[in-house]
Amino acid sequence: MSIQPTTGRRPFEVRGWHVLAGVTAFFAIVAAVDASFMVMAIRTFPGQVSVTPYEDGLLYNRHIAQLEAQDRLGWSATAGAEAGQVALEFRDQQGRPLSGLAITGRLERPATEAGRIALRFAEAEPGRYVATTGRISGAWDLTTQAQGPTGGSFVAERRLTWP
Repeated sequence: MSIQPTTGRRPFEVRGWHVLAGVTAFFAIVAAVDASFMVMAIRTFPGQVSVTPYEDGLLYNRHIAQLEAQDRLGWSATAGAEAGQVALEFRDQQGRPLSGLAITGRLERPATEAGRIALRFAEAEPGRYVATTGRISGAWDLTTQAQGPTGGSFVAERRLTWP
């Protein structure tokens, strides 16, 4: 038979105040982390998207008005990538070729500003306009603006790919 020494300490027990302290500490930590994330987010992005929001809104309204005027014209355009050139075809509401348009355009790479190409289109046949690009390959974004002889304006954007 062995004799156990007796100490004056009782074994540890979880009491109500332990649970209260644990739950309070947990929610205090969550609130502190949330507050620090909020402070970091506000410091890095104050919420201002544009320095000139009113002017941007006016520009957007002008763009919408231009698109509505373009829809009223009823013109349609197709663009194609051909060897060393860009070909555009313009047609009116009845599907007839549109002649006498003054067309400007540019080619840009989708992911970079480098290598921008300004295009000058010439009418190759009624309703068909061609601009030389030189030797290019890959994907390019085409933006064109056509002015009609009576004042109509047509803006189109298309992604073209050369082999």
